[in-house]
Amino acid sequence: MSTTEKAPPATRAVAKKPAEPERFALLGVWAVLIVAFCVIVPETFPTTANISNMLGSQVTLLILALALLVPLRAGDYDLSVASTLNLSTVVVAVLNVNHGFNIWLSVLLAIGAGALVGVVNGTIVTKFAIDPFIVTLGIGTVVQGLIYYLSDSMTISGIDRKLSDVVLTQPFLSIPIGFYYALALCFGVWYVFDHTAFGQRLLFVGQSRDVARLNGVNVNGLRFTSLVISGALAGLAGAVYAGTTASADPVSGAAFLLPAFAACFLGSTVLKIGRFNPWGTLIAVYFLVTGITGLQLMGAQQYVQQLFYGGALVIAVILSKLVRARGERKRRAQIAA
Repeated sequence: MSTTEKAPPATRAVAKKPAEPERFALLGVWAVLIVAFCVIVPETFPTTANISNMLGSQVTLLILALALLVPLRAGDYDLSVASTLNLSTVVVAVLNVNHGFNIWLSVLLAIGAGALVGVVNGTIVTKFAIDPFIVTLGIGTVVQGLIYYLSDSMTISGIDRKLSDVVLTQPFLSIPIGFYYALALCFGVWYVFDHTAFGQRLLFVGQSRDVARLNGVNVNGLRFTSLVISGALAGLAGAVYAGTTASADPVSGAAFLLPAFAACFLGSTVLKIGRFNPWGTLIAVYFLVTGITGLQLMGAQQYVQQLFYGGALVIAVILSKLVRARGERKRRAQIAA
């Protein structure tokens, strides 16, 4: 779809930036958190090594969260993204280590495998009108079985270090280059969401499929495309993860699912309240890792990570629900006036 097409009038109307000052609340809490940890653990928290580690360690999670954002904007859930990430990682390892494929060809094929998962998800969801929650959960389980088959249920190590160099090199300010890739991807997603007809139509579909359909929007086509993009970006996240660890195991990808959803929903409570957005997601990812890292440096046990992610997801979903309800009341009041 051409980016020069004009979005439907209703889409342009809902695309206005919210004026609520609370859309910056999470930024304020994040700043307070940073200051608090700098005061409590000044020997370890504000160091260059710790900051570099926090920024670099979340690259895979941020890319996966961005993958989730695309179908979420269209009102769909993709529960297969973590399995898709894991599949991509295993494909890179199997092709490169076991079969001697060039590392870059392995990466391209791994991303293609992720996109193929998205094609399967999108086809079933749109052709058979089945809830994507159920479809992606089932497909994710099938993909996990395929992962066990491809990897023979074993960890595969020895991935070409060229991939690690591309992901972990620190060219500027001692920050891994992978962070800059993720930052560029955030910019790309933001541009598509806010400055193209495709992004505006995704939002339109997510807000009301019936209204979008009546306005001539190809609802099923957009939903299908969003799931394919989600799969491809999850595949990219898997390739980055392979470069980060230089190995692949059949189970580690599952750990990314809850944090990715937590980041997406928490991100919808900042900057553009009630709306999934990439910059809010980026802030949420690093807000969460700041809290987890600070508490661990203070001596908290490993379980604090699960508490943080699980609690953040529940709280973010509640806040998102309350904000959407308040926004709906405001719109009705404006219409009535």
